[in-house]
Amino acid sequence: MRRSPLLTLTALPLSLSLLAACGGSSTDTPAAPPNTTGSTASSTPEPTEAGAAKTRVAVTYDGGVQVLDGSTFEVLADLPFDGFARLNPAGDGRHVMVSADGGFHVVDSGAWSEPHGDHSHYYTAEPRDTDVVYDAEKPGHVVRHAGKTTLFDDGTGDVVSFDSEHVAHDAVAEGEAREYTTPSAHHGVAVERSDGTMVVTEGTEEARTGIRVLDAQNAEIAANDQCPGTHGETVAADETVVIGCSDGVLVVKGTEITKVTSPDAYGRIGNQWGTEESPIVLGDYKSDPDAEIDLTTRVSLVDTTDATLRLVELPGGTSYWYRSLGRGENGEGVVLGTDGQLHLIDTAAGTVTRSTPVVDPWEVQEDWQAPQPQVFTLDGTAYVTEPATKEIHAVDIETGEVYASGTLDVTPNELTAVPGEVTE
Repeated sequence: MRRSPLLTLTALPLSLSLLAACGGSSTDTPAAPPNTTGSTASSTPEPTEAGAAKTRVAVTYDGGVQVLDGSTFEVLADLPFDGFARLNPAGDGRHVMVSADGGFHVVDSGAWSEPHGDHSHYYTAEPRDTDVVYDAEKPGHVVRHAGKTTLFDDGTGDVVSFDSEHVAHDAVAEGEAREYTTPSAHHGVAVERSDGTMVVTEGTEEARTGIRVLDAQNAEIAANDQCPGTHGETVAADETVVIGCSDGVLVVKGTEITKVTSPDAYGRIGNQWGTEESPIVLGDYKSDPDAEIDLTTRVSLVDTTDATLRLVELPGGTSYWYRSLGRGENGEGVVLGTDGQLHLIDTAAGTVTRSTPVVDPWEVQEDWQAPQPQVFTLDGTAYVTEPATKEIHAVDIETGEVYASGTLDVTPNELTAVPGEVTE
């Protein structure tokens, strides 16, 4: 294991560094998990060929991360991590990014695919911590889009973006990473689009105010400072980027930035869920700036084709929190309410079409780091955690069927999943 030198691609320094992983792949020999711990090849878990892609689910708990089989919820690996950890897919269909002490840690889920002519082969191995770490003072948002993975360090304002396929390799030292540092450190986010433009938030530790659009050389080509409380991002159809504000959202089409204003003076849309096939973005919605816990009963829908916003009331006045939303394969919105039901939203019509009981009724906690039910959607399935019972459930979004459940020996907190194959 060695620490890679940084290749500076801009005039602004970047404090993110990479602990290199050694590993290769070809169309004839399956790629073993990255070997970065100095172990010999004989001690590296041997891959096993599978008949189809194997989904992997990861959950955090107080003390580590467990990697589960996505069908049976069998615990395949239990990896220790100190402090409060957050989870995101790394972008390549195989690896998971763990934001924890020291930076962004890359965990191999142990399931992947390899192309072979007109088809692919699928492999599994024991999940493991690769020891690849992108150093960060305060590891923040991880964004996957257009084959790129973009990391934002809240402690420094440093941004690094690279091809997702190189997430567990030495992308930085090989000159395959893009770097940028915001003028001031803040809790921010950045997304790189396929044309090389990057949308990045603007702010300081005291206030977040808007966004900048950069060209491929990191020169500013557009900006907007009318987005108080800037937070979160998603990408809708035609690579339209949506950024949340405390009074609406910013919609970015190319270099054109449009402000969509909430119907309330304070109408915060801080978290958004889009799909690259739908022009409509699902968001949370808070309208009480003084509430310690804003038990909102409405979600937002932003139509990026005409920059309009509408609110949808959930059945029975149920509330939710920002980690209990997601999107289905066909553009559906899904929201796990505090009534324990998974509510399906037709985002085009703006109506709730079905409500399915999944977990027991629960309450939103004041401490956002406390374990609470969470939702992560992947390939037509909504994975739902139930910390009170240490359970995890798999729900078919189209039918509403709860088709699998499992009980863990830890209390699950953060949740993510990867498909075990390369996805475009």
